[in-house]
Amino acid sequence: MEKLQVLVVDDEPGICSGITRILSRYSVGFPFMDEDIAFEVLETHTGEEAIGIIEKKVPDIILLDNKLPGIQGIEVLEHINKKNLDTIVLMITSYASLELAVKATNQGAHDFIPKPFTPQELKSAIESVTKHIFLKRMTRKLNKEGRQIRFQFLSVLSHELKAPLNAIEGYLRIMEDRQAGNDLDAYNKIIERSLVRVKGMRSLIMDLLDLTRIESGKKKREVVPVNMTEVARLSIDTMGPISIQKDVKIDLDAPGEVFMEADREEMEIIFNNLLSNAIKYNIEGGTVDCKIEQQDQSILITVSDTGIGITEEEIPRLFQEFVRIRNEKTRQIAGSGLGLSIVKKLIRLYKGEIKVSSKPGEGSTFTVIFPLKTPANNNIQEKDETTG
Repeated sequence: MEKLQVLVVDDEPGICSGITRILSRYSVGFPFMDEDIAFEVLETHTGEEAIGIIEKKVPDIILLDNKLPGIQGIEVLEHINKKNLDTIVLMITSYASLELAVKATNQGAHDFIPKPFTPQELKSAIESVTKHIFLKRMTRKLNKEGRQIRFQFLSVLSHELKAPLNAIEGYLRIMEDRQAGNDLDAYNKIIERSLVRVKGMRSLIMDLLDLTRIESGKKKREVVPVNMTEVARLSIDTMGPISIQKDVKIDLDAPGEVFMEADREEMEIIFNNLLSNAIKYNIEGGTVDCKIEQQDQSILITVSDTGIGITEEEIPRLFQEFVRIRNEKTRQIAGSGLGLSIVKKLIRLYKGEIKVSSKPGEGSTFTVIFPLKTPANNNIQEKDETTG
């Protein structure tokens, strides 16, 4: 259980011990928190000692009396404000004049608890402050993660688009200067390379659009009975050109009809990504086996290839966004590093799972398990009916 550190600064030992007794048995919980928050209380009786404690470690909450033997509570508050310390100060005082209240508020006091206060009044004030601290920390965390993701997104996007654009510009300069003469056939190779670069950029943009729609929750879903075998066949047809180019044979082992409650477009994205990877990372003349099985409680989809494979250490990184396994064998293979991340996010929408087994030099097998007729699937259906 997380604990917030509370510093009580009061020259009355009875007040300090009373607060310690109440808060040591108290915890705060909210429906949006995974677990309750408890409190660890420190006591001190002078402003000088309080500043000494704060200088060593800033407590999360300070309960600060104004009337102290040496320097006053307001001076401790001024010190905290001047240092811009990350703590919440509650003034506890019997002599809170309007002038003091204004001054303390200007110096950053969060609230006042007038003496004498009941245990319930203390708990209510602490509960309010705890909620404030929790939400403040969550906001910081989300902002930090958001900045990191945006930076990562822009870095990858600029890198992945800059390289092919430079290449295409170079090829166009060669053609503009007629470096291979005036015969158009002499430029077939660089035209072909330019088209491959354009195709790679289009693939990246489509993956980014899919990812953005999924992450934003704005992708309109239509959950209906979908014949998975039919979707697999369509995907194999779609992959036809690159499988022919790579001389990779694709075999489908599936019953004529295997129905599942799903969004057809999402199933196409899953099959397209798994088959595309199985072809791209295969060897020339290799094979891809796609198998669909309906079991009592689930549908199993396996896509196996005879490709370059990956190590056990690399497998956990496969589903991270913008991550590609880079080595000598993958250097010439185009990809956005988003496809498998998108696949995993979609599978999770159906409470499914995806597993990978692989051996370098022998190939990889991706296994997708979709549960059938589960509450999860029913929820998807209901949600879609209400929002569609």
